[in-house]
Amino acid sequence: MEKVYLCNVSELAENQVKRIDNSEHGDIAVYNLGGNYYATADLCTHATASLAEGDIEDEMIVCPVHWGQFHIPTGRAQGFPCETDLRTYPVEIEGDAIYALVEVAAPALIAKG
Repeated sequence: MEKVYLCNVSELAENQVKRIDNSEHGDIAVYNLGGNYYATADLCTHATASLAEGDIEDEMIVCPVHWGQFHIPTGRAQGFPCETDLRTYPVEIEGDAIYALVEVAAPALIAKG
């Protein structure tokens, strides 16, 4: 697992979502739900839309394009037309910093021949 810095706690108001641009692992959405922090892939699994541009309703993020919904803590798709769950990331708080723990792909083996 690789620890990826997302933002500071002080940058994320309660019930707010923020997109973190990350070219290596894909953009990540970080959420503050009542002082609990979560991270998911930012891209909707149904359409090419940033979930950080959507609205939070209770523990759900609503896609701004087709209004599909995902449960933020689990990433589960909850509303049509979204059927594929979001990737979620464990979150660690260190001081004021929020980090996501991201799996690092194993390097491909090169066959010798």
